[in-house]
Amino acid sequence: MNGLLVLSSYHIQPLLEAKLLGKRSAIISTDLGISQSEISIEGEFVRLPNDLLLSWGQIQEIFEAESSCFIIKDQSIQKIKAYSPTTNRQYSLFPTTHAPTFLLSGLPMHRIKDIDPHQDTLNKINTIKPVIGRVLDTATGLGYTAIEASRTAELVVTIELDPIVLDIAKLNPWSRDLFNNPKIIQVIGDSYEKIREYDNRFFTRIIHDPPMISLAGDLYSGMFYTELARVISNSGKLFHYIGDLHSNSGMRVAKGVRERLLVAGFRRIKNCYNAFGLVASK
Repeated sequence: MNGLLVLSSYHIQPLLEAKLLGKRSAIISTDLGISQSEISIEGEFVRLPNDLLLSWGQIQEIFEAESSCFIIKDQSIQKIKAYSPTTNRQYSLFPTTHAPTFLLSGLPMHRIKDIDPHQDTLNKINTIKPVIGRVLDTATGLGYTAIEASRTAELVVTIELDPIVLDIAKLNPWSRDLFNNPKIIQVIGDSYEKIREYDNRFFTRIIHDPPMISLAGDLYSGMFYTELARVISNSGKLFHYIGDLHSNSGMRVAKGVRERLLVAGFRRIKNCYNAFGLVASK
């Protein structure tokens, strides 16, 4: 994964500006903003790391595709997207000025309005600090939650329903630690089913960040919450992403979630407006 070159409109712009100014090089990021490289401008081409050449036509195509990330391989560019036969949905990597998010049937899986996906992840993690012991992440996605939790946790178990999502993550430079960190255990399957495989009070922290209720209703059910209550320790904390708690839909979903969490055995449930979710404990 470490040698992959990934570009987006945000990160290709300095090359076009350098060309207009007649410069022979430009500083850009070839890993979606993680690092910077000096790129040589050679007439009709630019020379990327690993001696990969891109034409100005290819660069312009990347620049104009504002909602796409591109992997560069063998002098060709390819949008990072895939169709999943498991869910019959389209996935794609969507760039921001910071860490990218991914789109599920056109819907972003992180908050991107007035915030970036990395900060969105930190807001969620901060609600259950200190993040210690064994952590359950019920929806891997691009792995940002698992990566952040692993910085202080003993172990992180992260569950992903769709292998295609992990294929997208493997092409995302911001997801590298998901595949390199021995403290992170990846599980493929439905969290609704997989959670039954864990012992009582196995986890000290749970981050439950499911897709919206219309896409993953089972993950908002009383039966699933009962399993969450079973596998979390008596002093454990749960973060449950809901959505904007100030919105009518967010308030409506939060009301039902709160009621079902209480029946499942959770207590001390509070709103976390900054993280768009609820925190509960046993």
